[in-house]
Amino acid sequence: AAIMRRRKEELAAWMMHEVSKNWVEADADVAEAIDFCEWYARQALALQGERQPLVPYPGECNELRYIPLGPGLAIPPWNFPLAITTTLTVAPIVVGNTVVLKPSPRAPVTANLLVQILEEAGLPPGVVNLVTGEDAVIGDFLVDHPLVRFIGFTGSKNVGLRIQQRAAVRQPGQNWLKRSILEMGGKDAIIVDETADLEAAATGIVISAFGFQGQKCSACSRAIVVDRVYDQVLQRVIEKARALRLGNPTKPETDMGAVIDQRAFDSISQYIAIGQEEGRLVAGGEVIDHELVKDGGFFINPTIFADVKPHARIAQEEIFGPVLAFIRAANFDEALAIANDTEYGLTGGLYSRNLERLERAREEFHVGNLYFNRKCTGALVGVQPFGGFNMSGTDSKAGGSDYLRLFTQPKVITERF
Repeated sequence: AAIMRRRKEELAAWMMHEVSKNWVEADADVAEAIDFCEWYARQALALQGERQPLVPYPGECNELRYIPLGPGLAIPPWNFPLAITTTLTVAPIVVGNTVVLKPSPRAPVTANLLVQILEEAGLPPGVVNLVTGEDAVIGDFLVDHPLVRFIGFTGSKNVGLRIQQRAAVRQPGQNWLKRSILEMGGKDAIIVDETADLEAAATGIVISAFGFQGQKCSACSRAIVVDRVYDQVLQRVIEKARALRLGNPTKPETDMGAVIDQRAFDSISQYIAIGQEEGRLVAGGEVIDHELVKDGGFFINPTIFADVKPHARIAQEEIFGPVLAFIRAANFDEALAIANDTEYGLTGGLYSRNLERLERAREEFHVGNLYFNRKCTGALVGVQPFGGFNMSGTDSKAGGSDYLRLFTQPKVITERF
């Protein structure tokens, strides 16, 4: 953590270059990685000294301790190339495991810097082993390998399901069930009712939807607004989205950089075309024609579709780009039902001053990270342990007090006096 602090600007600069994060997003990525290092170090000490309360039994001493699983595989994404790479690498090693780190081919440099930092901190050779390459070439080989004891993954739903399926198959020479710790995306919604602070709601929606070009699993891709304030919220969001500045991420004034690559640009563009048929385009959507494109960047304006039906593709499928679907609800009950009507369950938000509705949302809004009257992105390590339900993953909570146990196995020892 101390080395990361010393090299903070270098790490942030590499992420701006490698994945087009602006200064704010890149700085936050490094800060989160530092927090993960410190959090897991403290949690490891607590876990090591922890003795699970057991029922006393006459004539015996019984204890439960947590031991490492063994060699594992970490497959982080490109969108948080330091923070998530750190959590998937550091969490297993602080409890005694070794890790093969297979970073995204879209962001290998940042992963390499992390390994350098771990080595500089004194990590013995062979504890973390960096393997780079295209997913299709080495991904299946590593997942299938009989010596791999666990797999930590963050990425798309389809890849996560593929890992889960392949990990369930016992390979020759494999003497254990592989453990999969998966985070697989979301279709996150923010609800706004008629009692809300509409200005705060509009600001929260824009930040959540278009921060880092919408390339976050926690990003708000659905704004579900009750009919009484729908037009007001929509207009405020349009104005704020149009004010966002696209550009070179190294410039302090830039709000949004480029999307990650041509493949992402094409996929997002296809969803925008679908949105033209499923909703009413009210912001963005046009082809960008300026100096940024001449420099080779894949830039997409923040795009908003109004009057989208709840079961439209752009309201159900993860786009992973700056595309927001506005959905009208008759009332709060319908808004909550629409929000839950998805295969995902990662983050969600509610802007409301109605205490009864806030309490209902606590019980009925089925997401792993629920936020009231604030944006639905930016979970803090140890403050808001992060992870979701359903097709968003295996319910693990990165940055939580129980996360390290996922990389251990409990062992009970009994001694007779």
